[in-house]
Amino acid sequence: MQNIPHIPVLYREVEDTFKDIKEGTIIDCTMGYAGHSSLILETNPNIKLIGIDQDQTAIDFSTSRLEPFKDRVSIKKGRFSEMSAEIFNEDNDVKGLLADIGVSSLQLDEKDRGFSFESDNLDMRMDPTREFSASDVVNNYSQKDLTRILFEYGEVRNAKHIASEIIQNRPFTSAKELSKVIRPFAPRGKKIHPSTLVFQAIRIEVNNELGELEGLLDSIENSGLKDARIAIISFHSLEDRIVKQRFKKWSKSCICDDQAMRCTCGNNHALGKMVARKPYEAKSDEVKENVRSRSAKMRVFQFGI
Repeated sequence: MQNIPHIPVLYREVEDTFKDIKEGTIIDCTMGYAGHSSLILETNPNIKLIGIDQDQTAIDFSTSRLEPFKDRVSIKKGRFSEMSAEIFNEDNDVKGLLADIGVSSLQLDEKDRGFSFESDNLDMRMDPTREFSASDVVNNYSQKDLTRILFEYGEVRNAKHIASEIIQNRPFTSAKELSKVIRPFAPRGKKIHPSTLVFQAIRIEVNNELGELEGLLDSIENSGLKDARIAIISFHSLEDRIVKQRFKKWSKSCICDDQAMRCTCGNNHALGKMVARKPYEAKSDEVKENVRSRSAKMRVFQFGI
């Protein structure tokens, strides 16, 4: 693999998932530093790839990195929920799609982006050109709304208490300040920073991450794909649950009501099948090499079977 600022998670599993695609287009919905994109292009010498990212820094880096494959690569800037729908309308030869959901290593590593616990900014926007940021959430949301997002998006048990602490100590101008205040009250685990779940909840709210994922799944469902492999990598239970439920829906042949005495729908509604019941997870050697991979789960769905 090339010398890059980060290692793409589940790189062996991603390579294996798409290795049998000999032609057509593969979409990388979350291009980032192009780690997955370059791997797919190297493994599949006859495919074309469309990369999507909403971060111009990532696009600039990836444009340079993918220069050796320039005749086979197209890069689009925007939200993947919107751009994927456009691509499906324009390209009738999509054979694969990969989405690595959540914050990228690029964004975590750049402290001025406000994702890091040590950042002097309070931002967390995946697209820095958008106006709404973590500062708006932390400094302007009511206690009720803060409690809601902490509980729903961070699954923080003492969400109300932490929301109260935030309101009593605001305004905040940096992620470092916020982390310091909530650290004594934040959920603790052996393997994660005490502020992780709180920051996760705020980040999801700022970027509408669950809405984006639902939008992507909607665009895939409405695409009319007949022969394509979909792989989605998630990093927490909320995302994984959404993907799992949608893949199960796509796998159902009978869509009659559960209380129906007999099938009347025709029993032919399955769009394809899940490649494996359980998600793919990083092997121990990858976790040692890249700690971010320890929480990654990849589910794969094959259309047309």
